[in-house]
Amino acid sequence: MANYAALFEDEDDIFGGSPKSKFMDVVFNANNDIVRAELEKMIEKMATMEAMLEDQHGENLDRVIEQYRFEHADECESVAKSIYIEVMGEILSQSE
Repeated sequence: MANYAALFEDEDDIFGGSPKSKFMDVVFNANNDIVRAELEKMIEKMATMEAMLEDQHGENLDRVIEQYRFEHADECESVAKSIYIEVMGEILSQSE
């Protein structure tokens, strides 16, 4: 996954908001069918990753995830921003 977060280092520059806020703008204004398809892909990916983590860490994933997030907060934030931008790009590239 590419690191798109650098595009938004100054959240008030060029794009006029954070990756999260721009993602929400796109999701609520883009073609409903395209957004639904992208959200379904995200859920399927999350389900697969959750199953993989359960195989490695057992069923108490919430604790494992929270501990990892605490220990790697900056990296998790950067990845989240990149995911917002990546999914937003997928939605926009399919829009009319």
